[in-house]
Amino acid sequence: MSSSPTPAPTFSRLLDRAMRILSQRDHSREELKGKLQLSNQRSAWMKQEAVEPIPDELLDQVADWCQQNGWLNDQRFTERFILSRSRKGYGPQRIRMELQQKGIARDEIDQALFDTEVNWVACAANLATRKFGDPLPKDWAGKSKVQRFLMTKGFLMEDIQAIFRNFDD
Repeated sequence: MSSSPTPAPTFSRLLDRAMRILSQRDHSREELKGKLQLSNQRSAWMKQEAVEPIPDELLDQVADWCQQNGWLNDQRFTERFILSRSRKGYGPQRIRMELQQKGIARDEIDQALFDTEVNWVACAANLATRKFGDPLPKDWAGKSKVQRFLMTKGFLMEDIQAIFRNFDD
């Protein structure tokens, strides 16, 4: 490995990389900055050189430019992420956790989950029916199995209980 570190990429090189990343799909601001940093590390590794981290100020400049020009929008990313993950069978708790890991602020997540038109009860019922068949189990052991499954997918207890309200005990 060479002892001289790779110089930090210039603004234009970083911007070019950011545009390629954002052209694939939406990303959160923090996710983009992390991917740019990772790209820099991979580049240095491929050249077998020491890694010099990209300064936060430079990453912020690139992210600011992308935001000002409409390429980067955390609110749009959050809304699309919620819709995408709900279609894949994940509930609001799991989605909230994943968004927090991607650097989205809790109040932004709460607002987006409040504003979304996703019917969480219908999503939970759909997922349970696909997994356990129709009708859903009516016995205690079967219901608890469904409940545990839906909880691992991130659904709230009130949404899970709502799918069983139509059954007679």
